[in-house]
Amino acid sequence: MRIAIIGGGPGGLYLAALLKQLDPAHEITVWERNAPDDTFGFGVVFSDETLGGIENADTVFSEAMTRRFARWTDIDIHYRGESHTVGGQGFAAMSRKELLHLLQERCRQLGVALHFSTPAPAVAELRAGYDLVVGADGVNSGVRTAHADAFRPSLDRRRSKYMWLGTDRVFEAFQFFVKETEWGVVQVHGYPYSDTGSTFIVEMHEDVWRRAGFDATEDAVFAPGDSDERAVARIRELFADELGGHRVFANNSRWLNFTTVRNERWHHGNLVLIGDAAHTAHFSIGSGTKLAMEDALALAACLHEHPDTPAALSAYESERRPVVESTQRAAQASLEWFENIGMYAGQEATQFCFNLLTRSRRITYDNLRTRDREFADRVDAAFAAAQGRDTRAPAMFQPVRIGALELKNRVVVSPMDMYSAVDGVPDDFHLVHLGSKAMGGAGLVMTEMVCVSPEGRITPGCTGLWTDEQLASWRRVVSFVHDRSTARIGLQLGHSGRKGSTRLMWEGMDEPLPDGNWQVVGPSPLPYGPGSPVPRALTRSDLDAVTGEFVAAARRGAEAGFDLLELHCAHGYLLSSFLSPLANRRTDEYGGPLHNRLRYPLEVFDAVREVWPAERPVTVRISATDWAPDGNTEHDAVEIARAFVAHGAAAIDVSTGQVTQDERPAYGRSYQTPFADRIRHEVAAGSGVAVIAVGAIASYDDVNSILLAGRADLCAVGRTHLYDPHWTLHAAADQDYRGPAASWPVQFEAGRRKPPTARTDAVRPRLSLLRADPAEESVHLRWKPLGEGLPVVG
Repeated sequence: MRIAIIGGGPGGLYLAALLKQLDPAHEITVWERNAPDDTFGFGVVFSDETLGGIENADTVFSEAMTRRFARWTDIDIHYRGESHTVGGQGFAAMSRKELLHLLQERCRQLGVALHFSTPAPAVAELRAGYDLVVGADGVNSGVRTAHADAFRPSLDRRRSKYMWLGTDRVFEAFQFFVKETEWGVVQVHGYPYSDTGSTFIVEMHEDVWRRAGFDATEDAVFAPGDSDERAVARIRELFADELGGHRVFANNSRWLNFTTVRNERWHHGNLVLIGDAAHTAHFSIGSGTKLAMEDALALAACLHEHPDTPAALSAYESERRPVVESTQRAAQASLEWFENIGMYAGQEATQFCFNLLTRSRRITYDNLRTRDREFADRVDAAFAAAQGRDTRAPAMFQPVRIGALELKNRVVVSPMDMYSAVDGVPDDFHLVHLGSKAMGGAGLVMTEMVCVSPEGRITPGCTGLWTDEQLASWRRVVSFVHDRSTARIGLQLGHSGRKGSTRLMWEGMDEPLPDGNWQVVGPSPLPYGPGSPVPRALTRSDLDAVTGEFVAAARRGAEAGFDLLELHCAHGYLLSSFLSPLANRRTDEYGGPLHNRLRYPLEVFDAVREVWPAERPVTVRISATDWAPDGNTEHDAVEIARAFVAHGAAAIDVSTGQVTQDERPAYGRSYQTPFADRIRHEVAAGSGVAVIAVGAIASYDDVNSILLAGRADLCAVGRTHLYDPHWTLHAAADQDYRGPAASWPVQFEAGRRKPPTARTDAVRPRLSLLRADPAEESVHLRWKPLGEGLPVVG
């Protein structure tokens, strides 16, 4: 093949070297507009996983890299005058300049044609004369821009400012310096890359950056290679203590906003993108160089394995895209955490460190315990102390209060619509469904959305509380939960609004009933989606009538004995649709700005709170974002939560979306938790109001990690409880916890031990003559260069 590579960074050079090794007959040419020594940046960090791939692909190059690595396992977090060390992580870094020199030399050895200080010919010309053209030209890719119609890029410019610098202070480990200044929080990401220097990245929210006066050079135009020396001088002063008399170096250093690059497609005909041209991931979870070199390895392998270029490029994108998207999800969580770092400035030090370490959701409590048991013990102790308890039970099994209601643990069975009632009456199915979850160990079991009227149902199978027959059936369910378990049971009360009169979920979710069974209503005559019925806009008298229905249902719920009432103001149902500008276009006092859109949901809340027993809590579920342009955002959610708290809500249950069919959720593990985190820190902190996180929380490790980091007070788990109704008890068994927070029904106690298998039954012989002394084992490896550049254990 004749292959043209535009961009002589690590991704482009590594691809050239790999392709030439796989087939020396390839004719490969690399164009790089900069000189070979024009290296911007300082150090590059690699994971052990990536290094394993490099070693397998090219042992010569891998050995050359290994001789130059700085290696360490520790992370040091400097916060409020204290330093905290966490070990067992595993890092390897080297100078970016050395990496490029090694790759350039490897390409020359293999016969790759390299053209430096030379702009590449036009892409159209290259595509006509070469079998394959590779765009490896970085975040500001000219290839991507010129063919935007094919690649369909999206560029997400973030809100923090950062600057790459270097220092001759050789750090012994990864460093996070978190500095609280008069302008706000400023942080440094630092790490060693050789025996002579370290990378020193300064980052702060743009608001902090402006208050600190760093915007003085905002309009300055810097020539390539020049740095913002005024800002660099101020940074030297600001971090004089952290630098300890050492120097700071600039290299094309100026303030930047990180841009997350995504492309709908990475290849078009015989043109393909790799590295930052195709995608970016925030530097706080790893290097773009790492991703670019992984891209190169995958692309080279696919070109070698497939008979033609189109098949190879399709295979490359199919293989790499899930990996990259997973990395970008983690990077998004990490960069947003640092954007909002000011929210956490008041956290206790150990919790803050744990929060920082688990910010991307890739590292969890169990990961950290495996890597550094001593640090995990400190996290457990700090959490227990914050609850005023001595117990060392896992976080999920620490008791918690919602208002005056005490729960034995922090696991909630999330409301899940079952669509299995007749005329709104719950039957034996609901008794078994909710009863089994209560006996399965959860602290709080929530009903599905119980509707306040026949017209307030989502489907004909929804339960209700508008008749005394329904009340009697719910009383039977509540009595079973109270008599047969130590769980509490909550009632979720709602009205379907414009999302009503639809088929049962398994017959067609959100599809209207074929005979248009009942008239749907809403704040405005706007259908939920294509094919949905147009709702009738509620009049003043309609609003009063619906409020009366909520009040009557709440009275019946109290009589049935429910321990808690949750008002459903999420997921696009009636009260949610009043809150969202996508569904509420009213021009009266119930529409327009947020304080008007809040008016009716707050009226309903106040009316329900008035008739609900004062000693039992009332909570609210909200959609914290509509996931759609012009809809509610996390900032609106803060104000919505604040309003309900001011009216007496004992907890905010934080969900998202389902307000419009045009939504674009950012799905992923625990993907809704950041919204709960924001509300907990900006609204609920110090108020005694609990915050419940929900959404793709599927493991006890995730639950513990969320709680220990302070992102929520409780976790609502839904589908996992459908898979395993005894999930909470099994989580206790897996964590060797026995106590009142996970009490087994006496009838089931014989099954509390995990059933033996061939593996657990095996009795293993002793095969080591000398037993290792745990005191001699260390999870803390520091980078301490000696004469030969070898690390020693600290």
